[in-house]
Amino acid sequence: MKTPVDRRTFLGSAAAAGLAAGATRTVRAVTSDSANDTVVLGVMGVNGRGTDLARSFAAKRNTQIAYICDVDRRAIEKCQGEVAQRQDRATQGVGDFRRILEDPNVDALVVAAPNHWHAPATILACEAGKHVYVEKPASHNPHEGELMVAAARKHNRVVQLGTQRRSSGAITEGIQKLREGAIGDVLYARSWYNNRRGSIGQGKQAAVPEWLDYELWQGPAPDVPYQDNVVHYNWHWFWNWGNGELGNNGIHSIDVCRWGLGVDYPTKVTCFGGKYRHQDDQQTPDTCVATFEFGDKSMMWEGLSWSPRGYEQTSFGMSFHGEGGTMIMTEGYEILDMQNRSVETYSGGGGGLDHMEDFLDAIRTSRRPNADIEDGHKSTLLCHLGNIAHRVGRVLTTDPSNGHIQNDPEAAALWKREYRPGWEPKV
Repeated sequence: MKTPVDRRTFLGSAAAAGLAAGATRTVRAVTSDSANDTVVLGVMGVNGRGTDLARSFAAKRNTQIAYICDVDRRAIEKCQGEVAQRQDRATQGVGDFRRILEDPNVDALVVAAPNHWHAPATILACEAGKHVYVEKPASHNPHEGELMVAAARKHNRVVQLGTQRRSSGAITEGIQKLREGAIGDVLYARSWYNNRRGSIGQGKQAAVPEWLDYELWQGPAPDVPYQDNVVHYNWHWFWNWGNGELGNNGIHSIDVCRWGLGVDYPTKVTCFGGKYRHQDDQQTPDTCVATFEFGDKSMMWEGLSWSPRGYEQTSFGMSFHGEGGTMIMTEGYEILDMQNRSVETYSGGGGGLDHMEDFLDAIRTSRRPNADIEDGHKSTLLCHLGNIAHRVGRVLTTDPSNGHIQNDPEAAALWKREYRPGWEPKV
């Protein structure tokens, strides 16, 4: 399916869909069975989340997976087997995602590679005329997020971030309740993530496994010798490739809190904590409290990677606090009055399958998706600013028009990163 996105139609459809800040979105069903509506995908990075996405997209009507891509050839074969159970078309396995971008029959790239690949792959895909479903966080650093928005707009591409609660009916209804004044003027939002992660140990330099293209795995990141406790998951806890728990899981609840408060960029950011639990190679904090001020509203995120019990007896969630009560959100919501009496509850799911359907429908109807990259960048930026505040050890003052760091050259230097020669993303 090759559907050019006309700018006027694109922007008009976006407005009609209520994509202004804080508006609710409706996931529309695709009713056509025409072969011309078939969306052809390539999936990049299938060692974990990418295989889940490949399975789900392959099961969608009028959707075909054409390519499975990974730098670990073992993962390619495993994912191809999963997809083969859900579609008749055979998939082609490739190690380099640029092979996918060269195929004019491919409509979209699904990016589930590590964080340092999210922006470079998205930008190259947009340049090649492909739409993009990119996993969270949107980028490895704030500069990349801005480039992603610019690339999506320049090439009129649909770019959906994998913050699937944007497509959850229950969460969307809860946000609408906040808009309608269910708890009065909402002044504060709290979010949290708890887990019981073990130690990543003390790694050592080793020979690159024969099944891994480590040079391509590093891609745009500065070259670091292969270490035996990084690939495939522990890269999250190293600044060269990951963004810690704030970027890994904090993005989900921070995105919902920003949506519920109806705010964009902060004025001040703090982040306190450290790495307390394990004596290992992890560079990012395992205990973290980040706060974000937005003039007359604020929000907080707490992450404990080593302790399973969070607020409201859940390991993940959000709460909104207003002049007339509280709303607690997990996969649904509960409203409590000022006497802490429950007045309304609504349970639901996380919105994952609907989020993929929304992406496909946005391509077919030339509109912006529920988690458009501009919203995705704004929410991801909060995670980046929290990490930067932690790394420099002080409060950041930021420009409320774009989130840029003010009057702090050391912190501002972390706005972007160094790249391996030839890999710096540009729009």
